[in-house]
Amino acid sequence: MTIKKGLRFKTACYTIEGMGSFATVLFFNYLYFFMQARHGFSDKDNLAFAAVLGLAYTFASWQAGRFARRYGYFTALKLGFSIMLVSLAIGSQFSSAPGLILAAIVVTLGMCLIWPTIEALVSEGESPAGVPRAVGLYNITWAVTNAIAYFIGGTFIQTLGFKSIFYLPIVIVLAQLALTFWLQNHAAELARLAANKPSAAPLPPDPNRPSPARAKAFLRMAWLANPFAYIAINTFIAVIPGLAARLHLSPMLAGFTCSLWCFARLGTFLTLWSWTGWHYRFRWLVTAFAVLIVSFAAMLIVPSLAVLLLAQIFFGAAIGLIYYSSLFYSMDASEIKSEHGGIHEAAIGVGNFIGPAVGAASLQFFPQYIHSGAIAVSGLLLLGFGALLTIWKTAR
Repeated sequence: MTIKKGLRFKTACYTIEGMGSFATVLFFNYLYFFMQARHGFSDKDNLAFAAVLGLAYTFASWQAGRFARRYGYFTALKLGFSIMLVSLAIGSQFSSAPGLILAAIVVTLGMCLIWPTIEALVSEGESPAGVPRAVGLYNITWAVTNAIAYFIGGTFIQTLGFKSIFYLPIVIVLAQLALTFWLQNHAAELARLAANKPSAAPLPPDPNRPSPARAKAFLRMAWLANPFAYIAINTFIAVIPGLAARLHLSPMLAGFTCSLWCFARLGTFLTLWSWTGWHYRFRWLVTAFAVLIVSFAAMLIVPSLAVLLLAQIFFGAAIGLIYYSSLFYSMDASEIKSEHGGIHEAAIGVGNFIGPAVGAASLQFFPQYIHSGAIAVSGLLLLGFGALLTIWKTAR
């Protein structure tokens, strides 16, 4: 009975996660198209907007993990969903660019309470052998709904109008909030059952586990690599409206075309979940970082639809391994899962801020060079690659 209830509990956690991924991608990724269409935002404007959201995400995620640990997971979830609901509803009524930017910032603050908490909930109570399975399911769940949302988001805009990026997420967040209340009641029942269950014998140490020093080194490298992955991701997402305009793609066609990397990332997650040979292997992480740099530059600099599609496959694969590494090592190396989840998400925020900020600054100071932003961010990625090699050499 306890096992069956535990499975229902985890299934509900993954359901909340998947719904959240769909809603946030639909809102944030297509908000750049909205700002371009309604307020004439250029690539530089959208990059600056993305940088502001990334900065808010960095500090809020870092504190959100601590908040969830101190006040409880369900308090964090209910507060996060409530903030998102109110800000989405108010934002849907704004017509000015400053009002929309403010609403998006508040939505971001609410969202930051969700991801570290869900990451901790799906990993909490798992054995060392169970953590990879829990992290894998978490990654696959959000990657599936993420890819679907980006693929069909442009269709929603074309058929329902731009306000659909507000109204559909509102409906989804309401459902998430209701499911959270159910989940909280279910968790209380599970806790009562667990209190009456005899304690299991401690598991013997796993001889294949890396030493604590090696595990910490990989955690540091993953926490370094993941922000750089998101430097590339958020820069790419912010300039997709401009890229689509240059390639004469409508929002719907841009959604179809520029979501390929999301499906490549999903395929990578599925592979890494079923095969653990990459765990604590430096060559996989360093290869992914190198592929990230080359594929990012190709997507943004080479003016070819064929190159854009091909590069996205490699881009998604590299992003998948880097992100998976960060979350897996975060959950595998610590018992303080909500705080480590918060650090993992804050690292994403750092990348979300730095990449677009550098891209926007480059376009501001070198407006005569259309690819100055992409070149500057590629240079930044190379610096990150050098830092990764330095950490590895020091650890050895």
